[in-house]
Amino acid sequence: MIRVAIIGCGIIGASIAFELSQFPELKVTVFDKQPPGQGSTGAALGVLMGVISHKTKGRNWQLRETSLQRYETLIPELEAVTGRKIPFNKQGILMLCSEGEDLTKWEKLIATRRSQGWQLELWDVERVRDRCPHLSLNDKIIAAIYSPQDRQVDPTALTLALVDAAERNGAIFEFGVPVEAAEIAASLEFDRLIVAAGLGSAAVTESLNQLVDIRPVLGQALHLRSAKPLGNPDFTPVITCDDVHIVPLGDSLRDSFASREFWVGATVEFSENGGEIQANADMLGQMMARAIALCPGLAEAEIIRKWSGLRPRPEGRPAPIIETLSGNDRVLIASGHYRNGVLLAPATARSIREMILQ
Repeated sequence: MIRVAIIGCGIIGASIAFELSQFPELKVTVFDKQPPGQGSTGAALGVLMGVISHKTKGRNWQLRETSLQRYETLIPELEAVTGRKIPFNKQGILMLCSEGEDLTKWEKLIATRRSQGWQLELWDVERVRDRCPHLSLNDKIIAAIYSPQDRQVDPTALTLALVDAAERNGAIFEFGVPVEAAEIAASLEFDRLIVAAGLGSAAVTESLNQLVDIRPVLGQALHLRSAKPLGNPDFTPVITCDDVHIVPLGDSLRDSFASREFWVGATVEFSENGGEIQANADMLGQMMARAIALCPGLAEAEIIRKWSGLRPRPEGRPAPIIETLSGNDRVLIASGHYRNGVLLAPATARSIREMILQ
């Protein structure tokens, strides 16, 4: 029996817990000072930008591809085991291309994806207008890229389902426990310690005398409700342009996606001089203005909720960090996913499992 402790129960920690809980030789215990799905996970939009990403090789693409493939089986598997409904939009992502965009790069990516077994489509403006009548396409929009195999998932619903399924497999979850990794390792004598605490990972690793530098980047988002449906009820992909995402929210009572509620996000706000990041109301307003320019119907929508969250971004190195802690092979780091935590969670969990069981 290998005793495994996981610090952190956001989407990464919960995914690892579920993955490991399926192996009887692993005894899994998860610790977090908060309930599951808080922190960065609770602020995420859950847009899985894999195929439409320009990453085409190496670790970054392998993680994306592995996760996208796993999501197709993971969501129905979790729903069947737990009885929970996980909103999962399989309508893809439609990215609008503005004037000045180099479409030849997209044509090359389309060819690369085809060779890899994935699908991307280059649409002209008329096709976008036909499929998405709620969008306003000014003269600066010259084309669109449609990625039918990319997805969007509700991060909180997914995290809760992962915790539920892991518990059914025997994993133990301890919430409200503000313990440091060194104290857990010393007092409970775990064989492996997995640090998946997002921004808290830096403090945990520092307590083990090996600081992994992870810093915050703030993002703000909005939850909107329209008085009337917007767009084509038979085609409701995530719309993205100029780093603004318009995410249609699923009706929890049906498999189809309603077009009356949307998430809009998210800003990217960095700390000035290394200090605390304060949410910038002007940046949120500018993002909303860009969303309304794309979808004028949102101008009359009610703002149900505004929220913000801090994403963990590694300092001076690529995201994410999935590795053994230098100088201590009992400790594994799975953190610093920046804006791709939800996208990369299944592949991260698989990587950690392979590192433990190899």
